[in-house]
Amino acid sequence: MREDMFLKKEDFKNLSDILDQWTQDEMNMKDAFLRLADRFSEKSRAVLSVVPRPGISYSLRARVKAEDEEGTLITMIDIVDDDPDNRWLSVCFYGDCVTDPEEEGDLVPGGLLGEDGYCFDLYENNQGAISYLEQRVDEAYENTLKNQR
Repeated sequence: MREDMFLKKEDFKNLSDILDQWTQDEMNMKDAFLRLADRFSEKSRAVLSVVPRPGISYSLRARVKAEDEEGTLITMIDIVDDDPDNRWLSVCFYGDCVTDPEEEGDLVPGGLLGEDGYCFDLYENNQGAISYLEQRVDEAYENTLKNQR
């Protein structure tokens, strides 16, 4: 991830600090997080922000650039930090931006900033699950672009 993708320089620093401190990782979740986060680096209009809640989660929020400063939220990738020795990921999308053909996610009514969403929890670095989520990232990005027009 490039620093220029972040809405604020402090967000890049916060994420760098979190990743530097993430040393205990038996399930290789840090690599899974980086792979999903890097998927946004390929998107020309994507911008990132970080919402740190130490002891709870660190939320990487990806948006599509818009005329307003914040942009339109595509997804949130949360590093769940309730047990720093055993972190896991929760990847959430708005329900109207993605499909879930394999029914891997949980529909969360009103659970994504007050709107319906799909959340996918990862407890291990499973390549099939990561690929499936990368497809959801692409789908959410494309659908968000279409909806902005």
